Amino acid sequence: MTPRSPFKSYSIALSVGALIVAMASIQAGAVVAKGLFPLVGAAGATALRLALGSFMLAAVWRPWRMRPGAREVRSILIYGFAMGWMNLFFYLSLSRIPLGIAVALEFTGPLALAMASSRRALDFLWIALAALGLLALLPLGFESKPLAPAGVIFALAAGFCWALYIWFGQKAGAVHGGGTAALGTLVAAVVIVPIGIAHAGAALLTQGIFPAACAMAALSSALPYSLEMFALPRLPTRTFGVLMSLSPALGALSGLWFLRESLTAIQWVAIASIMLASGGSAATSRPAALAPLPD
Repeated sequence: MTPRSPFKSYSIALSVGALIVAMASIQAGAVVAKGLFPLVGAAGATALRLALGSFMLAAVWRPWRMRPGAREVRSILIYGFAMGWMNLFFYLSLSRIPLGIAVALEFTGPLALAMASSRRALDFLWIALAALGLLALLPLGFESKPLAPAGVIFALAAGFCWALYIWFGQKAGAVHGGGTAALGTLVAAVVIVPIGIAHAGAALLTQGIFPAACAMAALSSALPYSLEMFALPRLPTRTFGVLMSLSPALGALSGLWFLRESLTAIQWVAIASIMLASGGSAATSRPAALAPLPD
C-alpha cells in the first residue's frame, strides 16, 4: 500500500477544517437571521440574504465567464429555484421551532435522496434510525413542549427542496463549480425577493439593518459556499458525508448558546438518531457524487 504523502494529509486536514467552519458559519448565519425576524419577518430576511449573497458570490466567482449549455441552464434554473424555496421554507420553520430541530428535520431531505436506491439490509437500519428520529420530533403530543405543526411542515418542505438542490446542483456544478452557486443564488433571489418585498415592504430599508443583513448573507452564503468549493475536490465522499451529519448538532448547540433554545431529552435523542443515520449511511455508502451544503 502506498503511504499517504504529508502534503495530501495536510490538504485533507485543511479541507476538513474548512468544511467544519462552513457548517458553523451557516448556523451562525441562521442565528443572525432569527434576530432579524422581528424586524422584517422570515420572508424579508430570506430576501435580504439572497439579494446580498448573490452580489457577494458574483464578486467572488464571476459567473458571467460561464458558457453553460442548454441542459446546464435548465439544471441551474431548477437548482436556483429549489435554493430559493429551501431558504424561505427553512426560515419560516426557524421562526416557529428551535434551530437544531429545524436543521434535523430539513436533513431528512438529502438523507431520503441518498437512501432512495437502498437495497442492502444495512441501509434499512439507517432508514429505521432516521424514521425513529423523525417520529420523535413530530408534534404528536409526546413532549411537554410540543412543536408548532407549521414549523415542522416548513422544515420538511425545506428538506424536500434541499434534495432537489443537491440533485440539480450536482448536475450543473460538476463543470462550473462556484459559478453555479453564484448563478443559482441569483436565480433564487429573482424568485424570492419579490415575496420578501411583498411581506416586509419598507421595513427592508430600516436604518441600521444593513450590517446585520450583510453578516447574515456572508455567514450563510458567501463564506460557506466558497469554503465548500475548496473542500469538495479534496475530501473523500464518505468523509464529506460523515462530517455533514454534524450539522444538526451544530444547529442545536448554536440555538442553545446564542438563542437560549433549550431542547428536551427526547428531542436531543431524536437529533442524535438522525445524525447517526446520516453519518452511518455516508460511511457505508458506495462511491457517489458529493452533496453541496444546505441553505
